[in-house]
This record gives sequence, structure tokens and C-alpha cells, in this order.
Amino acid sequence: MLGPFDYWLWAIGFVLEASVVVCVISSRSLTRYYAVAIYMFCRVAIGCLYYLCIARFGIGSEQYHSLYYYTESLLTILLFCVIIQFYQQVFADMGVNRYVRGGASMLLFATALFSYVVIHRHSEHLTKQFVVEFGQNLYFVGVVLTYALWAAILHFRETRARLIHLVLALGLYFSGTAATYALRNLFPSMQSFALQWVPPIFGVLLPLAWGYTFWRVPEEARILRYQLEGRTAR
Repeated sequence: MLGPFDYWLWAIGFVLEASVVVCVISSRSLTRYYAVAIYMFCRVAIGCLYYLCIARFGIGSEQYHSLYYYTESLLTILLFCVIIQFYQQVFADMGVNRYVRGGASMLLFATALFSYVVIHRHSEHLTKQFVVEFGQNLYFVGVVLTYALWAAILHFRETRARLIHLVLALGLYFSGTAATYALRNLFPSMQSFALQWVPPIFGVLLPLAWGYTFWRVPEEARILRYQLEGRTAR
């Protein structure tokens, strides 16, 4: 059963996610960060679906569980697209965007294939288990891609402050969520705590960080090289 804290988290997250969409549009950054806007808009819409489903069927219902796992996988794929858009911005001057998109599509397919191979002999409910496994694997792939992107930012001496802040926030979100899944698999006794509290908290922190970035960090802002290296060292 949901408590007051759960509803507060949902309400705060809903407002922050909607504010990110507003900030992207109002800062005239929609063409550059359309993947971020689409992802946050879908989170707002899916949050409304969660609320309606819980109100009608309850949080322990099969309808809610199915809705949750399928929409979580959809959101993870959309977040995967956000990462690819960040990659395209970092590598824009090299003219390799087509190769970035092609590599991302192959990686997404490989993740789906790996998830299917892992679970197809061990589950009677193949579709649902595939969705769960696929979503978890995408989070771990997201961690690797985000840290690889950070390495590319350092290597190519990227100084755009807004892009750097967005990538850092995404890296923290992926790391925290992937760590939650890892702890759940390693320590089943922590499953209830990990699934109930940690992902929603990180789900609130991500739009908070992104909304602040679009609101307070202009696109033309730059970070000095020694500042970037200092942040990495810390």
C-alpha cells in the first residue's frame, strides 16, 4: 500500500518532469535536446497512467505490474535515445553521427538478444520476464555508455557547460539505478527496500538536475579546462 511519502515523491517528480519540458521549450533548445523533452513528456504521461491504474486496480494488481514493467522498458529505451543524442553532440564536428546511430541500434538489438537468451529456458512467462531482464540490462548498458561518453568529453576537451551537466546527472541516475538492480539480485532480502525507495528517489533527482541545468546554465556557457579536470579528480 502506498504511503504519504510515496505520493509526495510522485507529485514532486511529476512537477519536476513537466518543468523540464517547459524549460527545454522556453530556453529554445528543443531542436538540440528534443530527446530529453520527449523522454520527460513520456514520464509525465506514464506517471498519470500509473496513478489511474493504482486508483482503479491497486498497486498489487497484475494490471499495474504489467503496466509498470512494460512502460519502464519503454522509458529506458527513450533514455537510451537521450544518450545517443548526447553522443551526436560530442561527435558532431567529426561527421560520424550516422555511425553513432548505427552502433546504437546494433547495441540495442544485442541487448535484447542477450536478454532473451538469458531467460528463455528458465521462465514460463517468457514475455514478462523478457521485459524485466531487458530493462535491467539496458540500465547496465546505459552506465557503460554514459561513462564512455564522459571519457570522450574529457578526451575531446568538450567545454559546453550545459551538455556536461546533463551527462553528469544522467551518469549518476544510471549508476544509482543499476546498483539497485545489482543489490536486488545479490541480496534478495533487500528487494523490498531497494525497489520501493531508491529508484523513485533517483527518478526525482534526475529531472531536478536537468531542470536546474536548462533553467540556470545557458547554452553558450563554457567550463574551463582546469575546472573540468578538477571535477573529475574529485
